[in-house]
Amino acid sequence: MSRILDVYLQENLVGRLEQNTNGELSFTYSANYLATAVYGISLSLPLQGAPFTGAKVKAFFSGLLPEESVRARLAGYLGLSANNPFALLEAVGGDCAGALALYEPGLKPSTSEGQVQVLDNAQLQELLNLIKRQPMLAGDNGYRLSLAGAQDKLAVGFDNGQVRLIKGSPTTHILKPIIEHIQDSAHNELFCMQLAKMIGLEVPEAALHFVNDTPYYLVSRYDRQIAPDGTVIRIHQEDFCQALGIASEIKYEREGGPNIATCQALITKYGARPALDNIKLLKIILFNFLIGNADAHGKNFSLLYKSSKPELAPAYDLLSTAIYPNLSNKMAMKIGGKYKPQEVYLHNFYKLVADTKLAQATMKRQIKSMTDKIIDAAASLKTKLVSDGLSSSVFEDILKIIEKNAKRLSE
Repeated sequence: MSRILDVYLQENLVGRLEQNTNGELSFTYSANYLATAVYGISLSLPLQGAPFTGAKVKAFFSGLLPEESVRARLAGYLGLSANNPFALLEAVGGDCAGALALYEPGLKPSTSEGQVQVLDNAQLQELLNLIKRQPMLAGDNGYRLSLAGAQDKLAVGFDNGQVRLIKGSPTTHILKPIIEHIQDSAHNELFCMQLAKMIGLEVPEAALHFVNDTPYYLVSRYDRQIAPDGTVIRIHQEDFCQALGIASEIKYEREGGPNIATCQALITKYGARPALDNIKLLKIILFNFLIGNADAHGKNFSLLYKSSKPELAPAYDLLSTAIYPNLSNKMAMKIGGKYKPQEVYLHNFYKLVADTKLAQATMKRQIKSMTDKIIDAAASLKTKLVSDGLSSSVFEDILKIIEKNAKRLSE
């Protein structure tokens, strides 16, 4: 007998996800949604009356779930198979990235205010330890929250300096504890995100907080909007792997995942502002190169649906991986045919734009503009953070990487 989950976009029923007795997934839009819809839930699942089946359905819905070891621990805690996205979404799919929510038939998202628990320091310290054993607080306690990615994180609320656990209504922030095998991971991401903002990239607000000397990283959700009356509105989004129907397991270009040209083509074909967003994409790629972020794969770029056509989401998950010798320095996407950053020069960036003097001159100006700003900005940011009482050796390590990569582009 088939199993069914109703799929909601905000509070609107958009269709149903079905798993047959062989474990195969299908998705069908509802007739009511098709009659009024302006966009589908994914570019890989466009509006149509016939059911979708096969790899693209699995890729999209599985892409709502965490990856790698986090998914394995989540499945183990719940007593489910890590390879069964339907069962995992049945357990945790009540508040996903973007505006989607999945419920058993007969249930639906609540329109009333959810339950909120304000955490004191002791409870927050316990939470930081707990989510490493119980990913996303999944289980019998009523939390049905799902976030993609290969790092432990939790969707929460945050107000007046206090973390809030929320059941039954939208969350506003993402909390990340430190990654145990990566030195000062929270300091690293904070530095990179604030640096990106300083040089003009669009990023969500990020901060580093402490509880009993234990740091945690907190970032505002760019897929949430606060209405004038304080209501939290979900905004639909999907990452580039979902939009292209590519499974999370092959998110890296060398595995068959998206490359830069594919991302550019996607924006050009479907975007609400293709020229502007392709420039924005190249700036994020350049910034990731300069800070030494080799992990900028297809799931670390997303489309945001604020209107009938998507736009490129703000930059997120910015982390200098190059400062850690135990992490691969091979980039997730090639730049001008090169995976290794030490082999990337100015002429490799020229290959990301049209083969014309005008396009290459524009690319050169963008690179010079960012490299002229970023070294001084990074030094200034380090000084500011230290004066604010926040210090880490990773700040200086990142600055050295930036200087080295900026110098290579100027040669």
